[in-house]
Amino acid sequence: METITRRDLLVTAGITASGASGFLSAGNAGAEGAPKLKIVVAGGHPGDPEAACGGTMARLADSGHEVVALYVTQGEKGVDGKTGQEAAAIRSGEAREACAVLKARALLFDQPDGNTEINSARYEAFRKVLELEKPHAVFTHWPIDTHRDHRVCSLLAYDAWLASGRKFALYYYEVSTGEETQHFRPTHYVDITATEKRKRAACFCHVSQNPAKFYVSHEAMQRFRGFESACKLAEAFVHHEQSPATGLPS
Repeated sequence: METITRRDLLVTAGITASGASGFLSAGNAGAEGAPKLKIVVAGGHPGDPEAACGGTMARLADSGHEVVALYVTQGEKGVDGKTGQEAAAIRSGEAREACAVLKARALLFDQPDGNTEINSARYEAFRKVLELEKPHAVFTHWPIDTHRDHRVCSLLAYDAWLASGRKFALYYYEVSTGEETQHFRPTHYVDITATEKRKRAACFCHVSQNPAKFYVSHEAMQRFRGFESACKLAEAFVHHEQSPATGLPS
């Protein structure tokens, strides 16, 4: 596993020691010395990866990397007045549309929405999914979150990372800081000023979730994270320091 020091991070980021965090580069796929990466973004429900880091997903895809959105549930409890089967069909379709906007691939898992589980069988099933995908980096929920499904997704990803021998980079994202994501202290930021419109379009594919209402909080988060990292709009992440340092666009 590559060891990277704080000085390395600051040099890579092009900031001084007074800066709080840095950017790590995935580079452009096909460029000299920059191979194509596989990035998996795991979320509890359709819409979570897009809302949390859709701008970063778009930047990675535009750089030629393969981006996969892995949804632990199909959101079958998330549409009022619809049966679980009807809601799952609606939300899965919305997820595929959103991924098309971001140039990502949707991968839908089979845990029950609102009743996700942590046990040996679920750990093993999730591990096998990631083993087949062979990711260079995985992004997932910050584990201290008010939503149980988010916490389950985070722990499934963490356990799969341990089972892999800590081979892939592991990053945590925020969904709705303060309301759901708690005690989130970013280590890295990605400037999404150029891709925010794509992120917005992807989020607005989730028509059943009233995006005009939920995206307001993300606009505020993006401006705040941009202020923190000296750009207009940004997404923030916590990098697990024992994992490889790769997967974020510079």
